[in-house]
Amino acid sequence: MSTYGITPSISRRSPGRRPGAALAVLATTVLALLASGLLAPSAARADVPSPAGWDPVWSDDFDGPARSLPSDANWQIDTGHGYPGGPDNWGTGEVQRYTASPDNISLDGTGNLRITPLRDGAGNWTSGRVETRRADFKAPAGGVLRIESRLKLPDVTGEAALGYWPAFWALGSPYRGDYWNWPAIGEFDFMENVNGLNAVHGVLHCGVNPGGDCNETEGLGASTPCPGATCQEAFHTYRFEWDRSTTPNELRWYVDDQLFHRLTQDQFSATTWADMTGHAGYFLLLNVAMGGAFPDGAAGFPTPTSATVPGHPMLVDYVAVWTRGG
Repeated sequence: MSTYGITPSISRRSPGRRPGAALAVLATTVLALLASGLLAPSAARADVPSPAGWDPVWSDDFDGPARSLPSDANWQIDTGHGYPGGPDNWGTGEVQRYTASPDNISLDGTGNLRITPLRDGAGNWTSGRVETRRADFKAPAGGVLRIESRLKLPDVTGEAALGYWPAFWALGSPYRGDYWNWPAIGEFDFMENVNGLNAVHGVLHCGVNPGGDCNETEGLGASTPCPGATCQEAFHTYRFEWDRSTTPNELRWYVDDQLFHRLTQDQFSATTWADMTGHAGYFLLLNVAMGGAFPDGAAGFPTPTSATVPGHPMLVDYVAVWTRGG
């Protein structure tokens, strides 16, 4: 969070195939599509997945009554225009004020966290931002860390989407209480999206600003369209892996199991790598910002505008962390 439509095709039944067998195949196909997020895009999974070979570390599937706040044991809600003593406008130029109002951030009662940007009659924007209380998510020595969320981005495009900036990301734990040691402590942007475009951006921020190993303030990033249905039309799964089981170590970004960004330890100086990986770990964040450097830069002018339509939420089905090996 830095400064800087598929229609599933089900084959026609082959001549001579028994109807019962065809229905069984159809049911299996539908279940697979539901699990992938390409069908029934508003539906939450029944539970957090359990990928084979991975050990669960932490998760939240956002079950609870509609309009209740996310678990206080798991999350802390950020409010205002910045951390106390930190950069204004969260260091990114975004214009909204974050609140703890259920109108901006709450469970939807069907297994999702809903983060909704709103605009009042005077033109002031509010939205929601949460971060995990835990700040120790880190790949074990000789093992792999996997961080994942299933998200449906705000379903708004075109001029009505100008300024929307949903994100799922992480900051190095030393940032808490300091707020001026970015980007050395590291930032992993697992999913960023701006202005309702059908593109997921994965970015690493590190080193010094400006310039340095991570080309700040832009960072080292890559982007790709969401597979099948657009990022706005359906749920997609966004995953990040920090792999310390291979030499050199790797950082990998995926959308719906498709690798779209990869960085390796040998691309960085020893100091840069140590500064972003040698501390206690990372905390995770979810938010929908409005305006700021990224959407403004993508649009070529300040956002949001008078054409931007408020009230389109990001839905978060689950957030989960696993490790493997080590």
